[in-house]
Amino acid sequence: MARRKRHQDHFGQKARREGYAARSVYKLQEIDRRVGLLRRGARVLDLGAFPGSWTSYAAERVAPEGKVRGYDLTAFRGALPTNAEIRQADVFALSIEELGGAGSWDVVMSDMAPSTSGHRFTDQARSEALVMRALELAVAVLAPGGAFLAKIFQGGDFPAVKKAIAAHFEEVRVVRPAAVRSESIEVFLVAKGFAPASAPRD
Repeated sequence: MARRKRHQDHFGQKARREGYAARSVYKLQEIDRRVGLLRRGARVLDLGAFPGSWTSYAAERVAPEGKVRGYDLTAFRGALPTNAEIRQADVFALSIEELGGAGSWDVVMSDMAPSTSGHRFTDQARSEALVMRALELAVAVLAPGGAFLAKIFQGGDFPAVKKAIAAHFEEVRVVRPAAVRSESIEVFLVAKGFAPASAPRD
């Protein structure tokens, strides 16, 4: 138990030292390092952006030539790089027009998680619903060759969700970064090579 606590504290302390709002930034950082998710000049849509650490990191990675726009149910009041913003909105109420339409984004990423109930299967189902909504938006707004990243609670209909993502991308990987808490059931689905006209793959 003590070992796990030290491990968790390490990421929290590192986030404070480096000026990030949450330790979750190191999940994105590791994923980016492993799969090459973010590039200079990219346009990034960040769903479930509060408290802003993913948005800030992505804005740094895409540099001033790129842009990052986040959405979250919780209003954001903090500071962000000049090429980033976070708007308050319910992801289920977002319109394609609000997001700019087809081809508007190079990366869609989602760190959304449901308010947990303590019931594993209920929480998994809610997590899957958020991923499927993020995927629906990604399919509508990604540019060809774009990428998709989503947090999901593993279990339940996880294979079906992964298959749904694979229907639209050339490759899909499951990544569990070191910064995920040891007791957590969360993993990340990373998809690259968006093909707008692709038919579902068996």
